[in-house]
Amino acid sequence: MYPHFQDAELENWHDFEVESRREIVALLRGIGEKNQLIRMLIKGEADVCVTSILDVDDAAQAVYLDCSIDQEQNRRVLASRQLSFETTLDKVRILFAAEHVEATTYEGNPAFKIAIPATLIRLQRREFYRIATPVSNPVRVLIALPAELGGPTSFPLADISCGGISILDNKMMLGNAVGKEYPDCRIDLPEVGAVTTALQVRNSLDLTLLNNKSNRRLGCEFRHISRGALATVQRYITKLERERNARIAGLS
Repeated sequence: MYPHFQDAELENWHDFEVESRREIVALLRGIGEKNQLIRMLIKGEADVCVTSILDVDDAAQAVYLDCSIDQEQNRRVLASRQLSFETTLDKVRILFAAEHVEATTYEGNPAFKIAIPATLIRLQRREFYRIATPVSNPVRVLIALPAELGGPTSFPLADISCGGISILDNKMMLGNAVGKEYPDCRIDLPEVGAVTTALQVRNSLDLTLLNNKSNRRLGCEFRHISRGALATVQRYITKLERERNARIAGLS
């Protein structure tokens, strides 16, 4: 759905998809009200136009966009089967796509019209600071898999933040279905305690290691995590930061 945005940022688990219609409309209206410029990319071409949101009509399920002064470029946009859009709102990247665009007018001037997107991606890289977990003595998460998949199984973590974790699944036991949710997962945080939370897979990245073995990293978001459990996660992150800072000070 987002063919032009397969960059490193999109491989990280906390890039997440917004599915709430109300939130999508509010974000698009915010982009329009702040006159944010939007990069519009035509699928299959290196063609980039700059546009802006003129209006979001929730009742008509339509977003009105400014069109180009270049008529040939406008024709290519209208002929496109898919368009990708990228902009920022309050320093957060926003990505969305459209499969159909039509020519219209807005307040008497030529414009484009697309449907309000069903989903959009909001890259919240600044919201949650994540830190790598120890490699030599990895933090582990226990996931209650069904009996036919081996029952409860523990997996090592690659990193942790107050928003979720990255799991290393070198036996490819968890699958890679984005949106899949695992309830009652237990994460043992050394010297701090254990937390229990549901985890939802937000993305999957297959890696080939130097020894040619394959590994899968699953970015998972905490779901329905309690305030107390979140405080425990924050304490563990603070502990890791202190240890890392002490190591850096010792090396300097």
